[in-house]
Amino acid sequence: MDVLGHLASGFAAALTPGNLLMAFVGSLLGTLVGVLPGLGPTAAIAILFPLTSVLGPVPAIIMLSSIYYGAMYGGSTTAILLNIPGEVASVPTCLDGYPMAQQGRGGVALGIAAIGSFFAGTFGVVILTFFAPLLADQALRFGPPEYFGLMVLAFTVVVSLSGISLARGLAMAMLGYLLSLIGLGMATGEARFTFGFEPLMSGVDLIPLVVGLFAISEVFLGLEEARVTIATRITNVFPRWADLKQSMPAILRGTGIGFFLGLLPGCAPGVTVFLAYDAEKKLAREPERFGKGAIEGVAAPEAANNATSSAGFIPLLALGIPASAPLAILLGGLMVYGLQPGPLLFQKNAEFVWTIIASLYVGNAILLILNLPLVGMWVWLTRVPFGILGPAILLLSFVGAYSVRNSMFDVAVSLVFGFLGYVLRKCRWPLAPMLLAYILGPLLENNLIQSLSMSGGSPLIFVQRGLSLALIVAAVLLLFISLALIRYTSRRLRETTAEEMAL
Repeated sequence: MDVLGHLASGFAAALTPGNLLMAFVGSLLGTLVGVLPGLGPTAAIAILFPLTSVLGPVPAIIMLSSIYYGAMYGGSTTAILLNIPGEVASVPTCLDGYPMAQQGRGGVALGIAAIGSFFAGTFGVVILTFFAPLLADQALRFGPPEYFGLMVLAFTVVVSLSGISLARGLAMAMLGYLLSLIGLGMATGEARFTFGFEPLMSGVDLIPLVVGLFAISEVFLGLEEARVTIATRITNVFPRWADLKQSMPAILRGTGIGFFLGLLPGCAPGVTVFLAYDAEKKLAREPERFGKGAIEGVAAPEAANNATSSAGFIPLLALGIPASAPLAILLGGLMVYGLQPGPLLFQKNAEFVWTIIASLYVGNAILLILNLPLVGMWVWLTRVPFGILGPAILLLSFVGAYSVRNSMFDVAVSLVFGFLGYVLRKCRWPLAPMLLAYILGPLLENNLIQSLSMSGGSPLIFVQRGLSLALIVAAVLLLFISLALIRYTSRRLRETTAEEMAL
């Protein structure tokens, strides 16, 4: 069956009432959590991840993917209306989105953000449809040494997720890897790091870990900061033809920059949005308009944001490499359901993959339908005090951690990691490298053991096979690229902060 035939069968499954409902609910919940100040896509998926454990693999991953998309868009609402970026990827949107809101054009900025996000997201899914299967077919030639090289390549993402301190990112990755070793050893079957405590024999479960690190710690931070928000009234969110004509070139350029850079493992939206914004400023006839309410300054980074998010599904599904923290949680979700992302996913679980791809088209359309008419509701939600939202989120987190294995031990684990995540975030230690290493660590160990078994214990097998050597060399090159991009992003963040303080 060709690609279009597979896609048609995927749409037939994605448009069933149950899966369509999951896409709608996921988009709604993702946007809701993304709109709430301080909660981004990672926290959104972490909070709602346990709720999908009662579903089957297809509806669960459809819902999680829709939550991701919805949360990525929802962050633009607080950035534009409140000048509060939920994460780094929303910072450039603040620069011109908030001045537009102050000028009474907040609705137009939100409308352009929704249209740009829809166009960029749909473009990314179209390329995903045709490119990911080809990449997976080529990767079918992989053996254990090649998969080891692929895991080394995936670990370069740790650099881009480390933030301003590579040393802290590497330390957190090491902590995540050590956590993944808890339980029975793969090769020996003997207990490791359990200290005679029986509940640890099965290891630390992924869901309590994610819930604690990202959801519970977010609640603690929010309650401590006593977040209070005030939003302006929005009257019209439908841009005029002149606005569309002015912003469309920026949307196209932002889409291209975001998507093609997003194919690089580790090139997250936090990098591409700055590149897209700077490109528009340099190409503009009147660059002095930027920072004062230029509509292109909203269109380009929002398009780049969603294009990068869409592009991230290509290495995730075809190679099993998550390009960002939310996608790392999605990777964990696939593994919870016994699905191994990578080349064999397209071969062994073709129906599942094509249903998910088709659902991404559906999710993008649902987001556009939801976000334009319901902007007024999202604005109202930004006024809800975190003192009310925080306890509700905390309750959902505990219920979710318990429901996976009906174990109070998992609730205790989530609480421990919640306090740990709170302390680490207060001290500005990145959590995403820890999660990535926790997920990829066992895969790296397993392929290392199998490769050394094939070679009789000789590590030369990794350089004697062309594909594994190429992947390791690519990992080294991407390491240097990631370091350069981190320097660029850090410099732009400092410049942006200085500009905002000067206003």
